[in-house]
Amino acid sequence: MADLYTVLRTVTFASIAATLLSVSAFAQQNFDKVEIKTHKLSDSIYMLVGSGGNIGLSVGPDAVFMIDDQYAPITPKIEAAVKAITPKPVTFVINTHWHGDHTGGNVNIGKAGAIIVAHDNVRKRLSSEQFIDFMRAKVESTAKEGLPVVTFSQTMNFHLNGDDIAAFHVPNAHTDGDSIIHFKKANIVHMGDTFFNGFYPFIDYSSGGTPDGFIAAAERVIALADDQTKIIPGHGPLATKADLIVYRNMLVSTIGNIKALVKQGKTLDEIVAAKPTAEFDERWGKGFVPAARYIEMITKGLPK
Repeated sequence: MADLYTVLRTVTFASIAATLLSVSAFAQQNFDKVEIKTHKLSDSIYMLVGSGGNIGLSVGPDAVFMIDDQYAPITPKIEAAVKAITPKPVTFVINTHWHGDHTGGNVNIGKAGAIIVAHDNVRKRLSSEQFIDFMRAKVESTAKEGLPVVTFSQTMNFHLNGDDIAAFHVPNAHTDGDSIIHFKKANIVHMGDTFFNGFYPFIDYSSGGTPDGFIAAAERVIALADDQTKIIPGHGPLATKADLIVYRNMLVSTIGNIKALVKQGKTLDEIVAAKPTAEFDERWGKGFVPAARYIEMITKGLPK
């Protein structure tokens, strides 16, 4: 898989701003041009990259098990990508959190017969109108067919396709309903949006996300991973444990710097002006979230 790692690490992030949940961004997208790229990670597990959060897929004799489903308009393209691997329909979809670039296909895939699974708070948020403060975006509730029919509070285990698959909740990181999916035998982890590989993360503080939760989520996966673990981030290229450690260290440093300024009683403008992320901006600040907005999200996401 060395060549695959090299290829996937070259993925650029120019389209990330259009793949997250902003209503205006959604309206501007041309889904006709989206291509679903399939990357084989093991004999039965794949990573699908299109428009929205990275999809995980387990295919085998027991079921087709999907992690996240991107946007509704590209469901046919996702289904075609799955059909190129197996003639079987999708049996299970597990959502890593509630945002539309990860759950937009729920209604289509739910209507086709898939069982949708997620953390309790994902169903709660999909069931009612939401507002994402960072994007100033109102999000309508999801139709019944797109709601999770199986929910859990802490852990959920699947025993499929020769693997033991553990889904576990990590509070509160990107949102209040984040789940990480661990294929134990295959040694593959899908981290959802608790991991933005290559750029500053989006902390949805209006959905319960917290800076410290991001650190805790990264540390939890670092603890279970080894040097051969393949890590699927919510956005960005396939990663290794070493990549995740670099990401965790960036989080610890930037969040720690901002906390120190908040403790000094600095205003948000003063914190931004102090450039507490300066040493990391060249590497991490060129994606969806520029440095100033990242600083703002951390500041607003800290405990009051």
